Amino acid sequence: MPKPFTVQDFSARMARAAESAARAGLSGLVVTPGPDLIYLTGYRPVAVTERLTALVLAQGRQPALIVPKLERPDAEGSAGASALKITDWADGTDPYAAASRLLTPDGRYGISDSAWAMHLLGLQEALPDSRYQPLTRALPMLRAVKDDDELERLAAAGAAADEAFHDILRVAFAGRRENEVAADLARLLMEKGHSQVDFTVVASGPNGANPHHEAADRTIRTGDTVVLDFGGLKDGYGSDTTRTVHVGPDVPDEVRTVHEVVRRAQQQAFEAVQPGITCQEVDRVARAVITEAGYGEYFIHRTGHGIGLTTHEPPYMVEGEEQLLVPGMCFSIEPGVYLPGRFGVRIEDIVTVTENAGRRFNNTPHDLAIVS
Repeated sequence: MPKPFTVQDFSARMARAAESAARAGLSGLVVTPGPDLIYLTGYRPVAVTERLTALVLAQGRQPALIVPKLERPDAEGSAGASALKITDWADGTDPYAAASRLLTPDGRYGISDSAWAMHLLGLQEALPDSRYQPLTRALPMLRAVKDDDELERLAAAGAAADEAFHDILRVAFAGRRENEVAADLARLLMEKGHSQVDFTVVASGPNGANPHHEAADRTIRTGDTVVLDFGGLKDGYGSDTTRTVHVGPDVPDEVRTVHEVVRRAQQQAFEAVQPGITCQEVDRVARAVITEAGYGEYFIHRTGHGIGLTTHEPPYMVEGEEQLLVPGMCFSIEPGVYLPGRFGVRIEDIVTVTENAGRRFNNTPHDLAIVS
């Protein structure tokens, strides 16, 4: 069990965020319930409702958290509470008038992507001269670089997902429905220490050509190629891995060919990881391998996404993303080929950037595994 984050950790994170906001030309940040609030304060409201909750950060000012009065005891019990000035508002009063006192009337703020539109509009009505932009655009690196404690959690989550994959290879596939195998995967993730399962994609045969296919009631058959993409949260941090398996020993030549192309693309993209290259370069390396093999039109998504408190977050490994890789960044490398009506292949590892290369948090074999 990793040691819990302390008020000193949260205080340092909030100070860095406020400093980053000032460097970006912002008056400050408005952070509503979601992963950013958890990261900065350790506070996770019992239920995210229509009632306004917001953390306001500005350089040179004590972090301020405004909450509904009935939820104040929960906020005061959070790990970062002693670093916050906590105020509240009561039902029947105007929360935006109360929150506006924490903001500069003509300020320019970064606001959580997940903020409710009614809250943003309420703040704009209370302060007509204030302006807002999404946090992922204003401060895309807010949570992107992980410290040692976060890396430890991500490594443990990846190892637990690997254990689940090892075990799923021993269950029967042929003659069972996709959603039955998906239930096995979910159970295994929980048995390996996950507290939350976010997804268990089991995409067999032609369903594998849909990158975001959800497990359905299709019966898996001998001869199917099956994409397994699964992950969730362990100790608050995410896992996400994909392997492709084949049901039965008679593997068609094209399945072997496509799997080898995807394996080489994933490996070469991983070998390209180092500080100073851009996110889009990781995508370009993987895409070049697949395009050269003649399958470029069938690689229909980005090569990767960041991971941390959520399984999808910045940075993204995609054309046009010029953010430089720096040590501590964590993201997926997951090229794929999807042949409509036939099958799909994807291989995915979570990777972190070290001082001179990349390090995998998933270490199960990349070979095409055979299942029964």
